[in-house]
Amino acid sequence: MQTASTNSSGIGVNLACFEVRGQCFALDIAQVREIVRMREVTPLPRAPALIEGVIELRGGVVPVIDLGRALGGEAIEVTDSARIAVLELDGLVMGLSVEAAIDVLSLDASALADPPALATQAGYDAVRAVISRPNSAPVMVLSLDHILESVYRSALTQQGED
Repeated sequence: MQTASTNSSGIGVNLACFEVRGQCFALDIAQVREIVRMREVTPLPRAPALIEGVIELRGGVVPVIDLGRALGGEAIEVTDSARIAVLELDGLVMGLSVEAAIDVLSLDASALADPPALATQAGYDAVRAVISRPNSAPVMVLSLDHILESVYRSALTQQGED
């Protein structure tokens, strides 16, 4: 991964950028434990719909969520560049399968803009911030809390069907 940085005296933010279906998404690098090559994911019987399965990593078992599906789209395309981003939030470890790990951005917190008001007023909370880039599509900074909430909701929906 490459590193891009800005020179400024503001509060710094470091973001890990990933590609899913041709779009760039980012997560706070403090939540990223490591990024590993895609490997076979073992299905987990009766797991919530958004949990693809588990992988073994350094003697532990890590649940894997397909970021494409978690964002309401199609599953990611597994190619040689596909990766699993191993994340941790409040002691909970999970993997997100992505099509590629593409960049690390180091920038001022002032570069983060709120998502459009219409989207947030409509209840959209998957994206917590947007980064505008000249001559490039914006980077969507994801809310890991929202992704986890989506997994929990998929479990409740599945339980209702049983």
